[in-house]
Amino acid sequence: MEDKGQRLYQAGYEVGRYVSLERIIEESKETYYETLLKSSRDWHEMRHDLRPWWEYLLGTLIAAYKEFEDRVGTITNAKGAKREMVRNAVGRLPHRFRLADLQHACPGISYPTLQRGLSELKKRRELRCLGRGPDAEWERIGD
Repeated sequence: MEDKGQRLYQAGYEVGRYVSLERIIEESKETYYETLLKSSRDWHEMRHDLRPWWEYLLGTLIAAYKEFEDRVGTITNAKGAKREMVRNAVGRLPHRFRLADLQHACPGISYPTLQRGLSELKKRRELRCLGRGPDAEWERIGD
């Protein structure tokens, strides 16, 4: 499945970068094998039905996207949405954290956007920086 997961990613299904499709399939392996059996019936007579396989594959992708959404919240293109994602992620991180922790919590948000979010929270006196450089620790104020 590793190769297929990579192909899906190359086709624009980026959820495979963040959620293991292999794990989702492993967790539903009985259904996976049943689906393969249904889809391959009458294969040699060229009367097989691919619909069960497509339904299974789409269900797997939907499960992966739901898991991803649960991890990072709903992503929108509205103005300020990324800053709000940074703010929410900071609230879920430990009291003290590093920028690398925030990057891991906010996949898909650029480094400059993360820095702007931290700077904004610092100006609001919600965070303070306890060092310099990318390895500096950040601390929530008031926790």
